[in-house]
Amino acid sequence: METTFRDYIETPLGLMLVEASPRGVSKIRFLEEDEEILNDLPNPHTIDAIEWLDNYFQGNSKLGFSFAIDIKGTTFQKTVWKELCKVRYGTVASYLDISERIGNPKAIRAVGAANGQNPIALAIPCHRVIGSDGSLTGYAGGIGRKKWLLQHEGYIKYGHEQLSMF
Repeated sequence: METTFRDYIETPLGLMLVEASPRGVSKIRFLEEDEEILNDLPNPHTIDAIEWLDNYFQGNSKLGFSFAIDIKGTTFQKTVWKELCKVRYGTVASYLDISERIGNPKAIRAVGAANGQNPIALAIPCHRVIGSDGSLTGYAGGIGRKKWLLQHEGYIKYGHEQLSMF
């Protein structure tokens, strides 16, 4: 069995878990309040991801991530996740946009499912995907966090008041 390294970062939106294999970061996600925190040692990949996340939340990381990743998924999921990385800071795309970009415009639901299975929150910016009608759709971290993240990135189509977390 392969070693998994874990580290944590406190963010304005709560505690986040960063997991990595010896090859790269395999997971970044928000922890729920009742989840157990495991005492593990970080590795260079978790340290790099924590640094990137810290910069992101300080508003200093507007470009894509630069740490190594080691994610598991189907070929289709990986295609979607790669396309998500092209959605720039401060902008959004719809599920239809993503499905068209990957050359499969009828795969809107499959794109949504792949988006929901994104293992590396924020770095693979699934929070930047909205409905075709401009609505904020589901987010594994919760709609409140999604609104906060879009506001943090300067996407203001919805207005400051509507994008507040509470």
